[in-house]
Amino acid sequence: MLQIGKLAKKADCLVQTVRFYESEGLLPEPARSEGNFRLYDDVHLQRLLFIRRCRAKDMTLDEIRQLLSFRDRPDLDCGEVNTLVDSHIVQVRAKIKELRELERDLMELRSSCDSGRTAGECGILSSLAEPA
Repeated sequence: MLQIGKLAKKADCLVQTVRFYESEGLLPEPARSEGNFRLYDDVHLQRLLFIRRCRAKDMTLDEIRQLLSFRDRPDLDCGEVNTLVDSHIVQVRAKIKELRELERDLMELRSSCDSGRTAGECGILSSLAEPA
């Protein structure tokens, strides 16, 4: 059995992260010691690592909840898991498109000013001060 600090260390996260996932219902409530310390087992660690891998792929807590519900019921058809991931891919592509547009805007903004000017003459600051 692990206390919360050791669990967090093994999962390479903060204690607050473990508590957050518990409060969100993603991690089951742990057993308690006689001194009322949380006691976690390998099931908690594996679930926490699963959650962290999902978060590393920018999945939302709701998406993770859905994936965990399938993980908890391994006899279910995984078609809905595929659908969830396909939907996430669409979201990621939309974010990439938005980031490319942001990059173009920033490059255009950067081209509005060359070095050797004062802040009062800065094209970037002037552009940002103008209403859209």
